[in-house]
Amino acid sequence: MKARDKITLGRRQLLRTLGIGAAAAATAPLVTEAIADSESNDEKRKARYHESDEVKTYYRVNRYPS
Repeated sequence: MKARDKITLGRRQLLRTLGIGAAAAATAPLVTEAIADSESNDEKRKARYHESDEVKTYYRVNRYPS
């Protein structure tokens, strides 16, 4: 293989490529998280807290006031 046929990548080009790749990798989860967090009005208004037997036992064992 001749020296002319080799593709050389300069130090600055390498660092630029790594930086762009790292920025793209960091923003991808943020975009998907924003899409997943969108709730409809019905989902925002529904009751989320349920006082189950486990929760009642936790309150009793830790002596929370009734």
